[in-house]
Amino acid sequence: MTTNQTSLENDVTGATIWLTGLPSAGKTTIAYELAGRLRAEGHRVELLDGDEIREFLSAGLGFTREDRHTNVQRIGFVAELLASNGVKVLVPVIAPYADSREAVRKRHQSEGTPYVEVHVATPVEVCSERDVKGLYAKQAAGEISGLTGVDDPYEEPETPDLRIESQNQTVRESADAVHALLAERGLL
Repeated sequence: MTTNQTSLENDVTGATIWLTGLPSAGKTTIAYELAGRLRAEGHRVELLDGDEIREFLSAGLGFTREDRHTNVQRIGFVAELLASNGVKVLVPVIAPYADSREAVRKRHQSEGTPYVEVHVATPVEVCSERDVKGLYAKQAAGEISGLTGVDDPYEEPETPDLRIESQNQTVRESADAVHALLAERGLL
């Protein structure tokens, strides 16, 4: 290995950026905006979309508390693995339970891998108006139950690293806020 290769590898800092919030809060939209910016700056980036993870990594899991916990732990494991290898990992996943999110944070801490929790704190009324996937309408019509924040719990983070009220700013402004936090933490 040459000196240049060694110094390049030492300059690569990975991190997990977990965006939690209600369905249709704006988590994924913000994550994609931020991913584009980070890639343009030359960072290695992966986005672990909750819907894709459910289809490929957590197929067969339901939406019980235990299954949701298992899903979050699987995502947290993959995120930490990638982040520990120099990737900025964006995770726009609801993760409704505080203990599940805390277990992911502790996994990162025990491995010495940077972890940032962003609460996309969009009110349920705004989320139900956005209703990107039609979930709120289906729940209101009695077609589904267990919708996080409506008839299933969502435990808001008490002390997230950043709280974003997406209804009060543009997607770019939300992504800029996360980017600024990463810069402040020395993760860029």
